[in-house]
Amino acid sequence: MTDNNSLCNLHRLVWTALMAALVAVGAYLHLNIGPVPISLQTLFVILAGFVLGPKHGAMAIGLYLLAGVVGLPVFAGGKAGIGHLFGPTGGFLFGFVVSAWVAGLGVAGDSRPGWKRLAGYGLAASLATFVVGLPWLKLTLGFSWGKTVSVGMLPFVPGMFLKLAGVVMAYRFLARSGLLKRIAQP
Repeated sequence: MTDNNSLCNLHRLVWTALMAALVAVGAYLHLNIGPVPISLQTLFVILAGFVLGPKHGAMAIGLYLLAGVVGLPVFAGGKAGIGHLFGPTGGFLFGFVVSAWVAGLGVAGDSRPGWKRLAGYGLAASLATFVVGLPWLKLTLGFSWGKTVSVGMLPFVPGMFLKLAGVVMAYRFLARSGLLKRIAQP
């Protein structure tokens, strides 16, 4: 007989791998518009935080980054390699870890967070990606701050709100369906 705690750990491990895989799938669903592509990754990054909590959400993104570094084609456009972490989009990739952690704070200690709480933490998580990604983009490409914001943030704002609505609905569906009950969020 398996004790409940080890079963919970197994479920969390499976969900961690699933969230990392979904972020990779989101990288394939992209639109090249300049140095930073529009993708569905941020939706899955925030969902990872909501589903797994801050610690394990960030770990899922770390697993995704590790997969890309070791050569699996998981970055936008099917790219891979450590060089991606040091290129123009590297700050956004590192920002995903912070974003998942921030999103996870929105569910930590609250078994039934309301949509306003989820939306607020989802927005903060989205902004965290920009806070880490924009300075990196500016540094690597030598852009002015105006140019950095115009190519690294402004095109993403409308989609950010659409993805935010989608992730809140997806999380609330998963929570109501009972699929997340076996994942304890420490």
